[in-house]
Amino acid sequence: MKAISLFSGAGGMDIGIRQAGFDILAEIEYDEHCYSTLRAAIDREGTRTKAIHADIKTIDPVRLLSELDITIGELDLLFGGPPCQSFSLAGKQLGLGDKRGPLLFEIIRFAEKIKPKAILLEQVKGLLSAKDVKNRRGEIFESFLIGLESVGYTPKWRVIMAADFGIPQLRERLFVVAVRGKNDFLFPERTHAPIEECNGLFQLEPYAGIGSVINNLGPPAPKIRGQTVYDREDSHVDVTPERDRERIAQVPEGSYLAAQVHLGEELRRGLSPKDTTKYLRLHRNRPSNTLRCGEIFYHPTENRYLTPRECMRIHGYPDNYYLKGPIRSRTGTVRNLDQHRQIANSVPPPLAKILGIQIARYLNEQDF
Repeated sequence: MKAISLFSGAGGMDIGIRQAGFDILAEIEYDEHCYSTLRAAIDREGTRTKAIHADIKTIDPVRLLSELDITIGELDLLFGGPPCQSFSLAGKQLGLGDKRGPLLFEIIRFAEKIKPKAILLEQVKGLLSAKDVKNRRGEIFESFLIGLESVGYTPKWRVIMAADFGIPQLRERLFVVAVRGKNDFLFPERTHAPIEECNGLFQLEPYAGIGSVINNLGPPAPKIRGQTVYDREDSHVDVTPERDRERIAQVPEGSYLAAQVHLGEELRRGLSPKDTTKYLRLHRNRPSNTLRCGEIFYHPTENRYLTPRECMRIHGYPDNYYLKGPIRSRTGTVRNLDQHRQIANSVPPPLAKILGIQIARYLNEQDF
């Protein structure tokens, strides 16, 4: 089956869709560091995927099909996760007032022109309640669904928790699957649950803890002052400043600094009781909180941040997949996305694989 990836990012969704049996003909990505990550994966694996470094608004979908030597209506799957910051509940929620907001509707533009058999969209669940330019809650998502219907697609959607499918992360994201004409697609049912829910009639496995995936990586490479690019290909690099080590050393496994009210104000300075994710030390036996762009969580037992490779393990990336671009120090800045944010922005590959397999099965049963 043939697919095209929009807003490909670091390739998390692409890994899973490819593992589900799809041949990804093209990946389109604007961020230069993510593009380098995609390009390196293509070169290493020897796939025929065409990586395109461009603003998606400048791409002519019909011309792209011609370059890929396929015809209108032949593509099996168009998929992607447009930038989510415009709709994230953790952000300013500017919606369409953010220049990234309208990018959501680029999927409809592509679908109208090239008529794929199926569409898969990933987005933050904040899209469900995002306000339009007239401040009407939920209208952006409603407009998106109407837009899909107007070009011949019937959408179904569901908010999916990654931990429900064995990924050690409490990550909730909205997924939309749209197909041409009647839509009988069924989302996959969860296989895992909190341990207190695993004794019922349904055979569910307990949520996976992060200790099961990060326990054999060995010591990370130390951060070098002023350096953002490292020779270590696996990205297992520690970027923790010394002052942050002192503060996290006071936090027990599974807790956060603001909860340590017995400590002096000097250590908890600038934190309020609501700061439950700042200086959060993860627990080995529990899933991680959602990996986010603005924060990096702390190792369960060591006084340091998680490395990019540990975040990749939590997200479900294979060990032979390597990120390109800078590893930003916690006090520094870099142009475009650093490696921690490349991961946080991406879809966990195992979840994408599960959805991809379900879509492939559905398409095989249809007569297009």
